[in-house]
Amino acid sequence: MFKNIVIILFISSLFFSCQPKEKQIAEIKPIIPEPIFEFGYNLDKFKVIKDTIRQDETLGLILDRHHVGYPTIYNIVNQVKDSFDVRKIKVGKPYTILSKKDSTQEAQVFIYQPNAVDYAVIDFKDSLITASNNKKPTAMRIETASGIIKSSLFESFEQQGLNPILALDLSDIYAWTIDFQRIYKNDKFKVLYEQKYINDSIPVGIGKIHAAFFENNGTPFYAFNYVADSIKGFDEYFDDESRNLRKAFLKSPIKFGRISSRYNMRRYIKLYGRVKPHLGTDFAAPIGTPILSTANGTVIKSSYTRGNGNYVKVKHNAAYSTQYLHMKKRAVKVGDIVKQGQVIGYIGMTGSTSGPHVCYRFWKNGKQVDALREKLPAAKPMPDSIKPHYFEFIVPFKKQLDTIKYPVMEPEKEIDSLEYTITEH
Repeated sequence: MFKNIVIILFISSLFFSCQPKEKQIAEIKPIIPEPIFEFGYNLDKFKVIKDTIRQDETLGLILDRHHVGYPTIYNIVNQVKDSFDVRKIKVGKPYTILSKKDSTQEAQVFIYQPNAVDYAVIDFKDSLITASNNKKPTAMRIETASGIIKSSLFESFEQQGLNPILALDLSDIYAWTIDFQRIYKNDKFKVLYEQKYINDSIPVGIGKIHAAFFENNGTPFYAFNYVADSIKGFDEYFDDESRNLRKAFLKSPIKFGRISSRYNMRRYIKLYGRVKPHLGTDFAAPIGTPILSTANGTVIKSSYTRGNGNYVKVKHNAAYSTQYLHMKKRAVKVGDIVKQGQVIGYIGMTGSTSGPHVCYRFWKNGKQVDALREKLPAAKPMPDSIKPHYFEFIVPFKKQLDTIKYPVMEPEKEIDSLEYTITEH
């Protein structure tokens, strides 16, 4: 009996499975794309034109080409002049026009981008004309870099696709400690630095260097940026023993170049055809290279003489003064207060000189001395009261620096001289 019931149920299931099913219609929902927003506007509501500023192009010409009448252009220029100087738009910089989608295609918004982060918006779609200066949101990430120098600091960065600004910042940190006119083959560096990004993917600039390591001719130099909350304005770089890397004087009045002649009391001067003391250090570099004041001070001379050419002399305190000769152009005048690293002139060939350079002269207590042999005074030391916190602060940075590996370098031919000179790129 039970067996018969099972057979009947099985046959019934076969019968019903063979019956036509009611046709099911799947409901297809349309995919609505997300609106595209940029510069604070829904771009879907406009006709968007992106272009770059061309030679001899003005805001008026651009707006006229996009169907804005001259009376309106006149009002725009006058009403936004306090917020946006229309005369400062530069050739090659990008801009965006947001126009009506109707048959007139009349421009309603002009957006100018002087760089990757900043942008200016002139909105004239309503009767009220407005202008604003804005920044794209950026994110900061800590990144690392390292290298082994074969010819120059800049070339090492260039080979790895690193931002050259980072090389400049690194050289600034060590400007008082390392003579970048004379670095050596196989010198090494490691850096922990901030990299700015737009949309977490587009690099747009370098932030602060938090920590660095530089091995110069076998001697290691650490640098840690430290800001003491207890001391106003205390933001310096110190080594791993809490010594301030900044000195009262820079080692060189130019960032990059080479020493073409040193201080020499019995140098034969080819120009004069006789032995004559050379009381300065000559730093050779291309014409127009900025010349920097090596320390804070006051300009006491800014003039021209037949031998010196255009020159500037700076008094730093009662003991020290410096002088800079053969400038193409002077950038300061007598009485100006200058800061360390400030541009005071530019490399030239004025006066008695056979090539472009700056003759850097150094006075100590009224006597000219060899700047390269002077034990230059250091900046103010770190107060003992904050040293315990400093040593604790640098532990993770030093640990991270020590774990950074150097890039694998390709084998190269043997070179006799191990000493290299950085030249400007």
